[in-house]
Parts: sequence; C-alpha cells; structure tokens
Amino acid sequence: MSLLRRPLLALARSEEVKRGLVTMPLTASVVRGYVAGESTAEAVRVTADLVGEGLAVTIDHLGELTTDTGRAEDTTKVYLALLDDLAAHGLARRAEVSLKLSAVGLSLGDDGIDLALANAYRICEAARAVGTTVTVDAEHHEIIDDTLTVVHELRREHPEVGAVLQAYLHRTEADARDLAHEGSRVRLCKGAYDAPATVAHQGEAVDRAFVRSLRILMAGQGYPMVATHDPRLIRIAASLASRHGRGPGTYEFQMLYGIRPAEQRRLAEAGETMRVYVPYGTDWYGYLTRRLAERPANLSLFLTSLISRS
Repeated sequence: MSLLRRPLLALARSEEVKRGLVTMPLTASVVRGYVAGESTAEAVRVTADLVGEGLAVTIDHLGELTTDTGRAEDTTKVYLALLDDLAAHGLARRAEVSLKLSAVGLSLGDDGIDLALANAYRICEAARAVGTTVTVDAEHHEIIDDTLTVVHELRREHPEVGAVLQAYLHRTEADARDLAHEGSRVRLCKGAYDAPATVAHQGEAVDRAFVRSLRILMAGQGYPMVATHDPRLIRIAASLASRHGRGPGTYEFQMLYGIRPAEQRRLAEAGETMRVYVPYGTDWYGYLTRRLAERPANLSLFLTSLISRS
C-alpha cells in the first residue's frame, strides 16, 4: 500500500478536516477537474460533451451513508429527475446512472435494506422507461453482503442492473464466479475504501487479485466492465478479451472523469466501449479524497491549488 493511501483514506472519514477544507477558497478548477458540477443541469452538459466525443457515461450523484429517510427520498428524486433530463436531451442511449445504496437508505438500521431496495427499484423502473440502466456501486466492505442482496433482488425484475466488485477484497473471486453468468453486467475496480488485511489484499497484491477476477469475468458469459486507469491492466484486459473471443460490445472499459482523458479518447477511437464515471453534486469531499488515495500523484495538483489560494 502506498505510504499516502492510508492517511488519505483517513482524511476521507474525518469530519473535522472536511469542515476545514470545504470552507477554504478552493479553486473551482481543482474540484471541477474531477466533479462535473453541483447541479443536474451541469452534469447533463458534461455528459453531452463526453458523448459527443464518442464516449459512454455513467453518472453518480454524490452522497452516501445517509441516516435520514427524508434525505434518502430526496436523493431518489434527484436520480428520477436526472433520468428524465437524460431522456429529454437524447442521452439515455449512451448514459446510465451509478447508485450508492447507502445514499438511498441502506444505512438506516434494521429497515435500511428494505428502504434501499424500494428506492433503488423506483430508479431502475425510471431508467428502463427512458432506455438506460443502473449500476449499483460497491461501498465499504461491511455492507457488501447487503449491497449484493439488493442487486440480486433488483435483478428479479431488472436483470440489466449492474453490479460492482472490488478486486482488493478476498471474497471477490468467489463473487465474480457467482456473477459471471449470461446477461450479468459486472464492473471490476480495485477498490477505493480502507479495509484491513483480514478482509482485503494490500499493496501490489491488489493488482494480482484484479487480474484473477478479471480472468473469471472475461471467461464467463456476462458483460465485464473493466474499471482501471492502469496501462498494464488495460493491456491485460484487451488480451483476455481477445483470448476469449470477445468482440466490441461484449465488454467495456471504464475510467473516472478527469483521469487520463486522452487515454479515454484513444480507447474510444480504437473501437472500444469507453465509459466515463461522472460524479456531480455538493458532497464531493469523500469522493475526492478517495480518488487522491487511489492515485496519490493527484495530490500535487490539489495541494498546489490550496496553497495558491490560501
């Protein structure tokens, strides 16, 4: 594990640091380099630009760990409005949404899983109505079982719902085998949350675990969504796809908004499906600090902007 990764993940959980940073005069260019804006209208404009460049998109309204039923309802309504706007702008064919279940009720105690399922179902219904899909994001390792339970329930009526696996977790190879069936959309990422060695691989072992799970998904009957910015893993994914006779449209690459945009365009121009993960909203703090932990080189840009405006 990078020497910077664990401290940055600790910052993501620090309310004290968060209160300090969000009130500092951060330059708009720092946050907007990774976040599409605060409003749905801004997110739709960014999406239209990306689609115009030949890229696909998945949109995440930032926020998680909601402990209030009213806020869970508000988040659900934001997604419903977002889907309407995507349809109105003719973007639904190329843009889907990514959903964190803890943002729509999963963290609300004993009734949380039922509330999250009900709200996610409403969003899935709306997505189908406009001709697009939903991918349910993976979150902290302690709620993975509940998250996958909701995904399985949603797929009873909406088999197109995507699941997300985090390669750094020890359990992920087994989960990949369970999910590598026909019609199953599965995003494989390294994992952006802190987790102890008892449940998660550390350091370079994460890359090896990523490749093992990727082999399972590429050999299966599902639709792998390869979420990485690592050039070596991209080459391995392309090689595995070729080895298993996968052509265009049977898998895709995914990258975060603001990370390696030239490579995103290169892959799209080469005929690959390249989907950009576009976050938006005011609750950017946890998302941004986890992105810095994933790729600590981004920290230099962030700190430079802080210093220049402080």
